[in-house]
Amino acid sequence: MTTSWRTVAAVSLFLAIALSRAHAVELKVSRDALERTLKQQLFGGRDGRYYLKGNSQSACFVYAESPRLLFVDDRIVVQLKTHARLGQRMGGACIGIALSLPAEVSLAPDGEGETVGFRDARVDKVSDHTELNFVLTPFLSREVPSGMRVNAAGLLRKALEGSTLSSGYKVSLERLKIHSVQIEGDDLVVDVDGDIGVQ
Repeated sequence: MTTSWRTVAAVSLFLAIALSRAHAVELKVSRDALERTLKQQLFGGRDGRYYLKGNSQSACFVYAESPRLLFVDDRIVVQLKTHARLGQRMGGACIGIALSLPAEVSLAPDGEGETVGFRDARVDKVSDHTELNFVLTPFLSREVPSGMRVNAAGLLRKALEGSTLSSGYKVSLERLKIHSVQIEGDDLVVDVDGDIGVQ
């Protein structure tokens, strides 16, 4: 019994010293995790589609699906498949043209407070059809970046929720501040500092 208390005391002392001296920690978010976040936040419907115009029951519609993320240099590239039936609705059918085109937007990662966000959205690839671009451009430049926001503190707090059951200690994140976000290989590396409590 004495040995276990000495061990607990030693670990607690080590953690207290390490945390008091730690100025920054790197949090790595994989490309796959970021892609899952986008799919959950924007493409989480039953059919995995995001309707920009109309819905699954509409004769005429525009929707995006199958988002895919790539890291290219210092930017995140989001590739999507877009499908549209453009024209006039007549008797339950859409009289016009059907299109299925790729679209692409690139973003620069950014961090503020506890949240990893994105700025400088550039629409890199859209269609040659003016009406489709009118619908796609706001989606690509506004909805996609906002749909990818990641609360880093929320992720860490969720990961620490089960700490009491697994270790016997209650570990909690009390404060987190993001200093920088950059792409390294297949990860988004978030430089943060914060306060962690152990009870």
